[in-house]
Amino acid sequence: MDTRTGFTGLAVRPFRALARLLALAPSSVGGQAVMEGVMIRNRDRLAIAVRKPDGAILLELRPWYTLASWPWLRKPFVRGFPVLLETLVNGVKALNFSAEIAVEEEGKDGEDGTAKGGSEIKPWHLVVTIAAAIGLALFLFVVLPHLLSLGLNALGWSGNTDSLSFHVWDGFFKMAVFLGYLGAVSLVPDIRRVFQYHGAEHKAIWAFETGGELTPEGCRNHSRLHPRCGTAFLLFVLAISIVLHAVLIPGLTALWAPGGAVLRQTYIVAVKFLLMVPVSALAYELIRYAGRKADTLLCRTLCWPGLAMQRLTTFEPDDSQLEVALAALKGATDDRK
Repeated sequence: MDTRTGFTGLAVRPFRALARLLALAPSSVGGQAVMEGVMIRNRDRLAIAVRKPDGAILLELRPWYTLASWPWLRKPFVRGFPVLLETLVNGVKALNFSAEIAVEEEGKDGEDGTAKGGSEIKPWHLVVTIAAAIGLALFLFVVLPHLLSLGLNALGWSGNTDSLSFHVWDGFFKMAVFLGYLGAVSLVPDIRRVFQYHGAEHKAIWAFETGGELTPEGCRNHSRLHPRCGTAFLLFVLAISIVLHAVLIPGLTALWAPGGAVLRQTYIVAVKFLLMVPVSALAYELIRYAGRKADTLLCRTLCWPGLAMQRLTTFEPDDSQLEVALAALKGATDDRK
């Protein structure tokens, strides 16, 4: 299998792997980069590997925090939003742990190299952090594009919120902000290192999924791009939100909207906030559908933008970063036969 960096190496076999893996979701292997490390999730197990300042790799094993303990939260077109929230919770906790280890504030580990102790993020810290993250995302990708579109309306370059042109501009600004944000943060040296670990995570998962050798040498020639990356999910969320807002907002405001310009715009922005629940649910189901139709032109068309976007969120890792990613992978999948 040729999965070298570039889209030619992602032509056929990776999409078949995507079909097989998404059919197993949410139990398939996935992860994210953290500070000087990688988090890997396998079913209900979570492994976080972090490179300590002294060069050693510290491994933390913990259960995956889930919101889907109730059967109805696992139903199609419902499960997407709980999956998004629980991924955010686990991700923030993993980032907090890696930050502590990377700066050696806590670093007490056992003889087997598995982390023991360390200060855990407090519940109120977690709530504040997640609320701030959600608030920033909503401002950048909902409020700011809406305000910019209102500005064009004031200049006479687009219609009002009931017109298609308003929502076309709104969608354009969302994509522009998204691309600009990714491009800007990728220039920050510390973030570039995180993005290198992101590439290492993908290479390690490719090696695991294809039955390859789980060594840095066995991972090097795999692609740093992966169809199941969270970047692709965010792109699906943005695309679906553009379509739904263009269709639903004019209809909802026609049924009822408060009087006064400020209250009307506040109402529309609040509706967009609430629509994030069905938007994330639809995005999740769309990714699963694309996985089941992996060899079709539709799937390749749906997956290509997400792969292209990963050019901004992944960079080629070195062998030391691949070692960290493999430590997390092996910690999460040590029951592999």
